[in-house]
Amino acid sequence: MIPAERHKIILSLLSQQDVISINELVDNLAVSHMTIRRDIAKLEKDGKVLSVSGGVQLTTILHNEPSHDAKAQQNAAEKAVIGKLASQFVPNNASVYLDAGTTSLEIARQLAHRDDLLFITNDFMIAMYLMKHSSCELYHTGGRVDRDNQSSVGSKVADFLAGMNIDVAFVSTSSWNLRGLSTPSEPKVIIKKAVAKAAQKTILISDSSKYGKVGTFHALDIECFDIIITDSAFPDSVRHELEEKGIQVALS
Repeated sequence: MIPAERHKIILSLLSQQDVISINELVDNLAVSHMTIRRDIAKLEKDGKVLSVSGGVQLTTILHNEPSHDAKAQQNAAEKAVIGKLASQFVPNNASVYLDAGTTSLEIARQLAHRDDLLFITNDFMIAMYLMKHSSCELYHTGGRVDRDNQSSVGSKVADFLAGMNIDVAFVSTSSWNLRGLSTPSEPKVIIKKAVAKAAQKTILISDSSKYGKVGTFHALDIECFDIIITDSAFPDSVRHELEEKGIQVALS
């Protein structure tokens, strides 16, 4: 049986049950554990499945992004720790982009006391926080208002970012995997691409619950990131694979 046929069978089996163990796949397909692990690695790289302890499951498709208020209630402790760790990657006198999101807001809280930075953001909540708590120079990108996420999106944001030289960009997401970052919101794609192009160093900030989810629109290849900051629940196997690609993984 050729790999493509095995992949089709694996996906068919996963459509009938939530999780399948490696041993079940070995028995069903009559191949070795090594062969099954190679098949899973290929399917995971393509964003179709997600490895779990001892087995595999289908990737979660994210059709809609949660609102800012909903995000604020999710994994708050993990985001706070990620924000603290992320702040350590900001050098002196840097220009810093903070992508829209509640994890980025935690970074703003950690950096607000510094007086040597220039902040850029498309997030209204981050801009308001820094206006009140920071003396640093601050730019908001402008652009079309996304009320649910309390941020700006679309081509006007990308045009603004194209005119900036950014030392460190912190990029947020609700969905990513080994292929890269995706989003259910098409107007966010152009922003992610623009900031990755404008930044000297691009850092993905994401608690581990976001890994393995896939949005409709592919935004950035995983190789676009220099560093990924996540929490200690992130799978070791994925961390090793990212490090083999030359991407630093920092666990909070």
